[in-house]
Amino acid sequence: MSLREQFGKDVLITGWGHSRFGKLTDETLESLIVQVASDAISTAGIEPGRIDEIYVGQFNSGMMPLAFPSSLALQVSPELANVPSTRVENACASGSAAFQQGTKALLAGTAKTVLVIGAEKMTHAGADVVGAGLLGADYDMAGKPSTTGFTGLFAEVAKHYQKRYGSVSDVLGTIAAKNHRNGVDNPYAQLRKDLGEEFCRTISDKNPMVADPLRRTDCSPVSDGAAAVVLSTAPTGGTATPVRLAGFGQANDFFPAERRDPTAFEATRVSWQRALAMAGVGLEDLDFAEVHDCFTIAELLMYEAMGLTEPGHGSRAVEEGWVFKDGKLPVNVSGGLKAKGHPVGATGVSQHVLAAMQLTGTAGDMQLAGPRRAAVQNMGGVGIANYVSILEAL
Repeated sequence: MSLREQFGKDVLITGWGHSRFGKLTDETLESLIVQVASDAISTAGIEPGRIDEIYVGQFNSGMMPLAFPSSLALQVSPELANVPSTRVENACASGSAAFQQGTKALLAGTAKTVLVIGAEKMTHAGADVVGAGLLGADYDMAGKPSTTGFTGLFAEVAKHYQKRYGSVSDVLGTIAAKNHRNGVDNPYAQLRKDLGEEFCRTISDKNPMVADPLRRTDCSPVSDGAAAVVLSTAPTGGTATPVRLAGFGQANDFFPAERRDPTAFEATRVSWQRALAMAGVGLEDLDFAEVHDCFTIAELLMYEAMGLTEPGHGSRAVEEGWVFKDGKLPVNVSGGLKAKGHPVGATGVSQHVLAAMQLTGTAGDMQLAGPRRAAVQNMGGVGIANYVSILEAL
């Protein structure tokens, strides 16, 4: 049973906008939000006055003085005056959290057209500010000094994984190289350079160890950027071909690290199961997936959480080529967070936009051959807040 069958109505992505990701010194949070929101409304083919509600995904966590951005989207047009607008925050999953809130407003019948925006400005802040802000998403390290920040947390995940299943250093290097290679074809990506497997696997002056066993190429960059979608219950007649949301899932894990298995993102697995069950499809029915590879170890664990491989065997998906662009389930054709960049609040919405572009044949050099169904997976913290969407071409 799909979402449409369960709720008796469609949820469609009918318009979208996406900024470049990177160090955008000439942009402000406001300018980024206005840009992508304007593009989303325009491609949806509607007047701004048709928007019933707005949801803005942003983490911030002290990286910006302005901690109240919900009304910035109203700068798009005077027609948006008095439209309800809400900031949504769930760490690095803030964008997908906003997307699901918009979806639920449509399903509840309180809105027919919703604007969802994800945005973040990070590069202006010092490394210590960004590091402390990101650590605010961890129960055990929030407010504590750290020389390795969130990288250190995922390095611990990698250490536990290697202790249990054996070294994956080379596999992580291959994942990094895959995503860098994919990122070359993404005009929005922050890092558009094919670094090759040897470089990504090797510690060097240009690829130092950040937190053992994670090298610089195993880590997503600090980024600025924004993305937006218009969600509607019916086609809006715009230039963007609509894409259907077939199912979605969310699951949260316990916050203290001692209550979680560091080698198994259990709540992530549940979010996948819930989304696939709502859509009435299996993993074999997907043509590609955009997943949350904040660090390469996260993508490796995602192969196992989604059920592509058994626990401890995620490397098989890489070694047998399943997750490459020409494999049976291409993963992160956009370059993922690793190459595209990770402006935290923007990430989840960006994943939905790029998946929609693939499903409508408008992904340019990134384009796969005729995909019909995709998954988007976005995560906050170390497997804490988890969201999955299943999208279908009409």
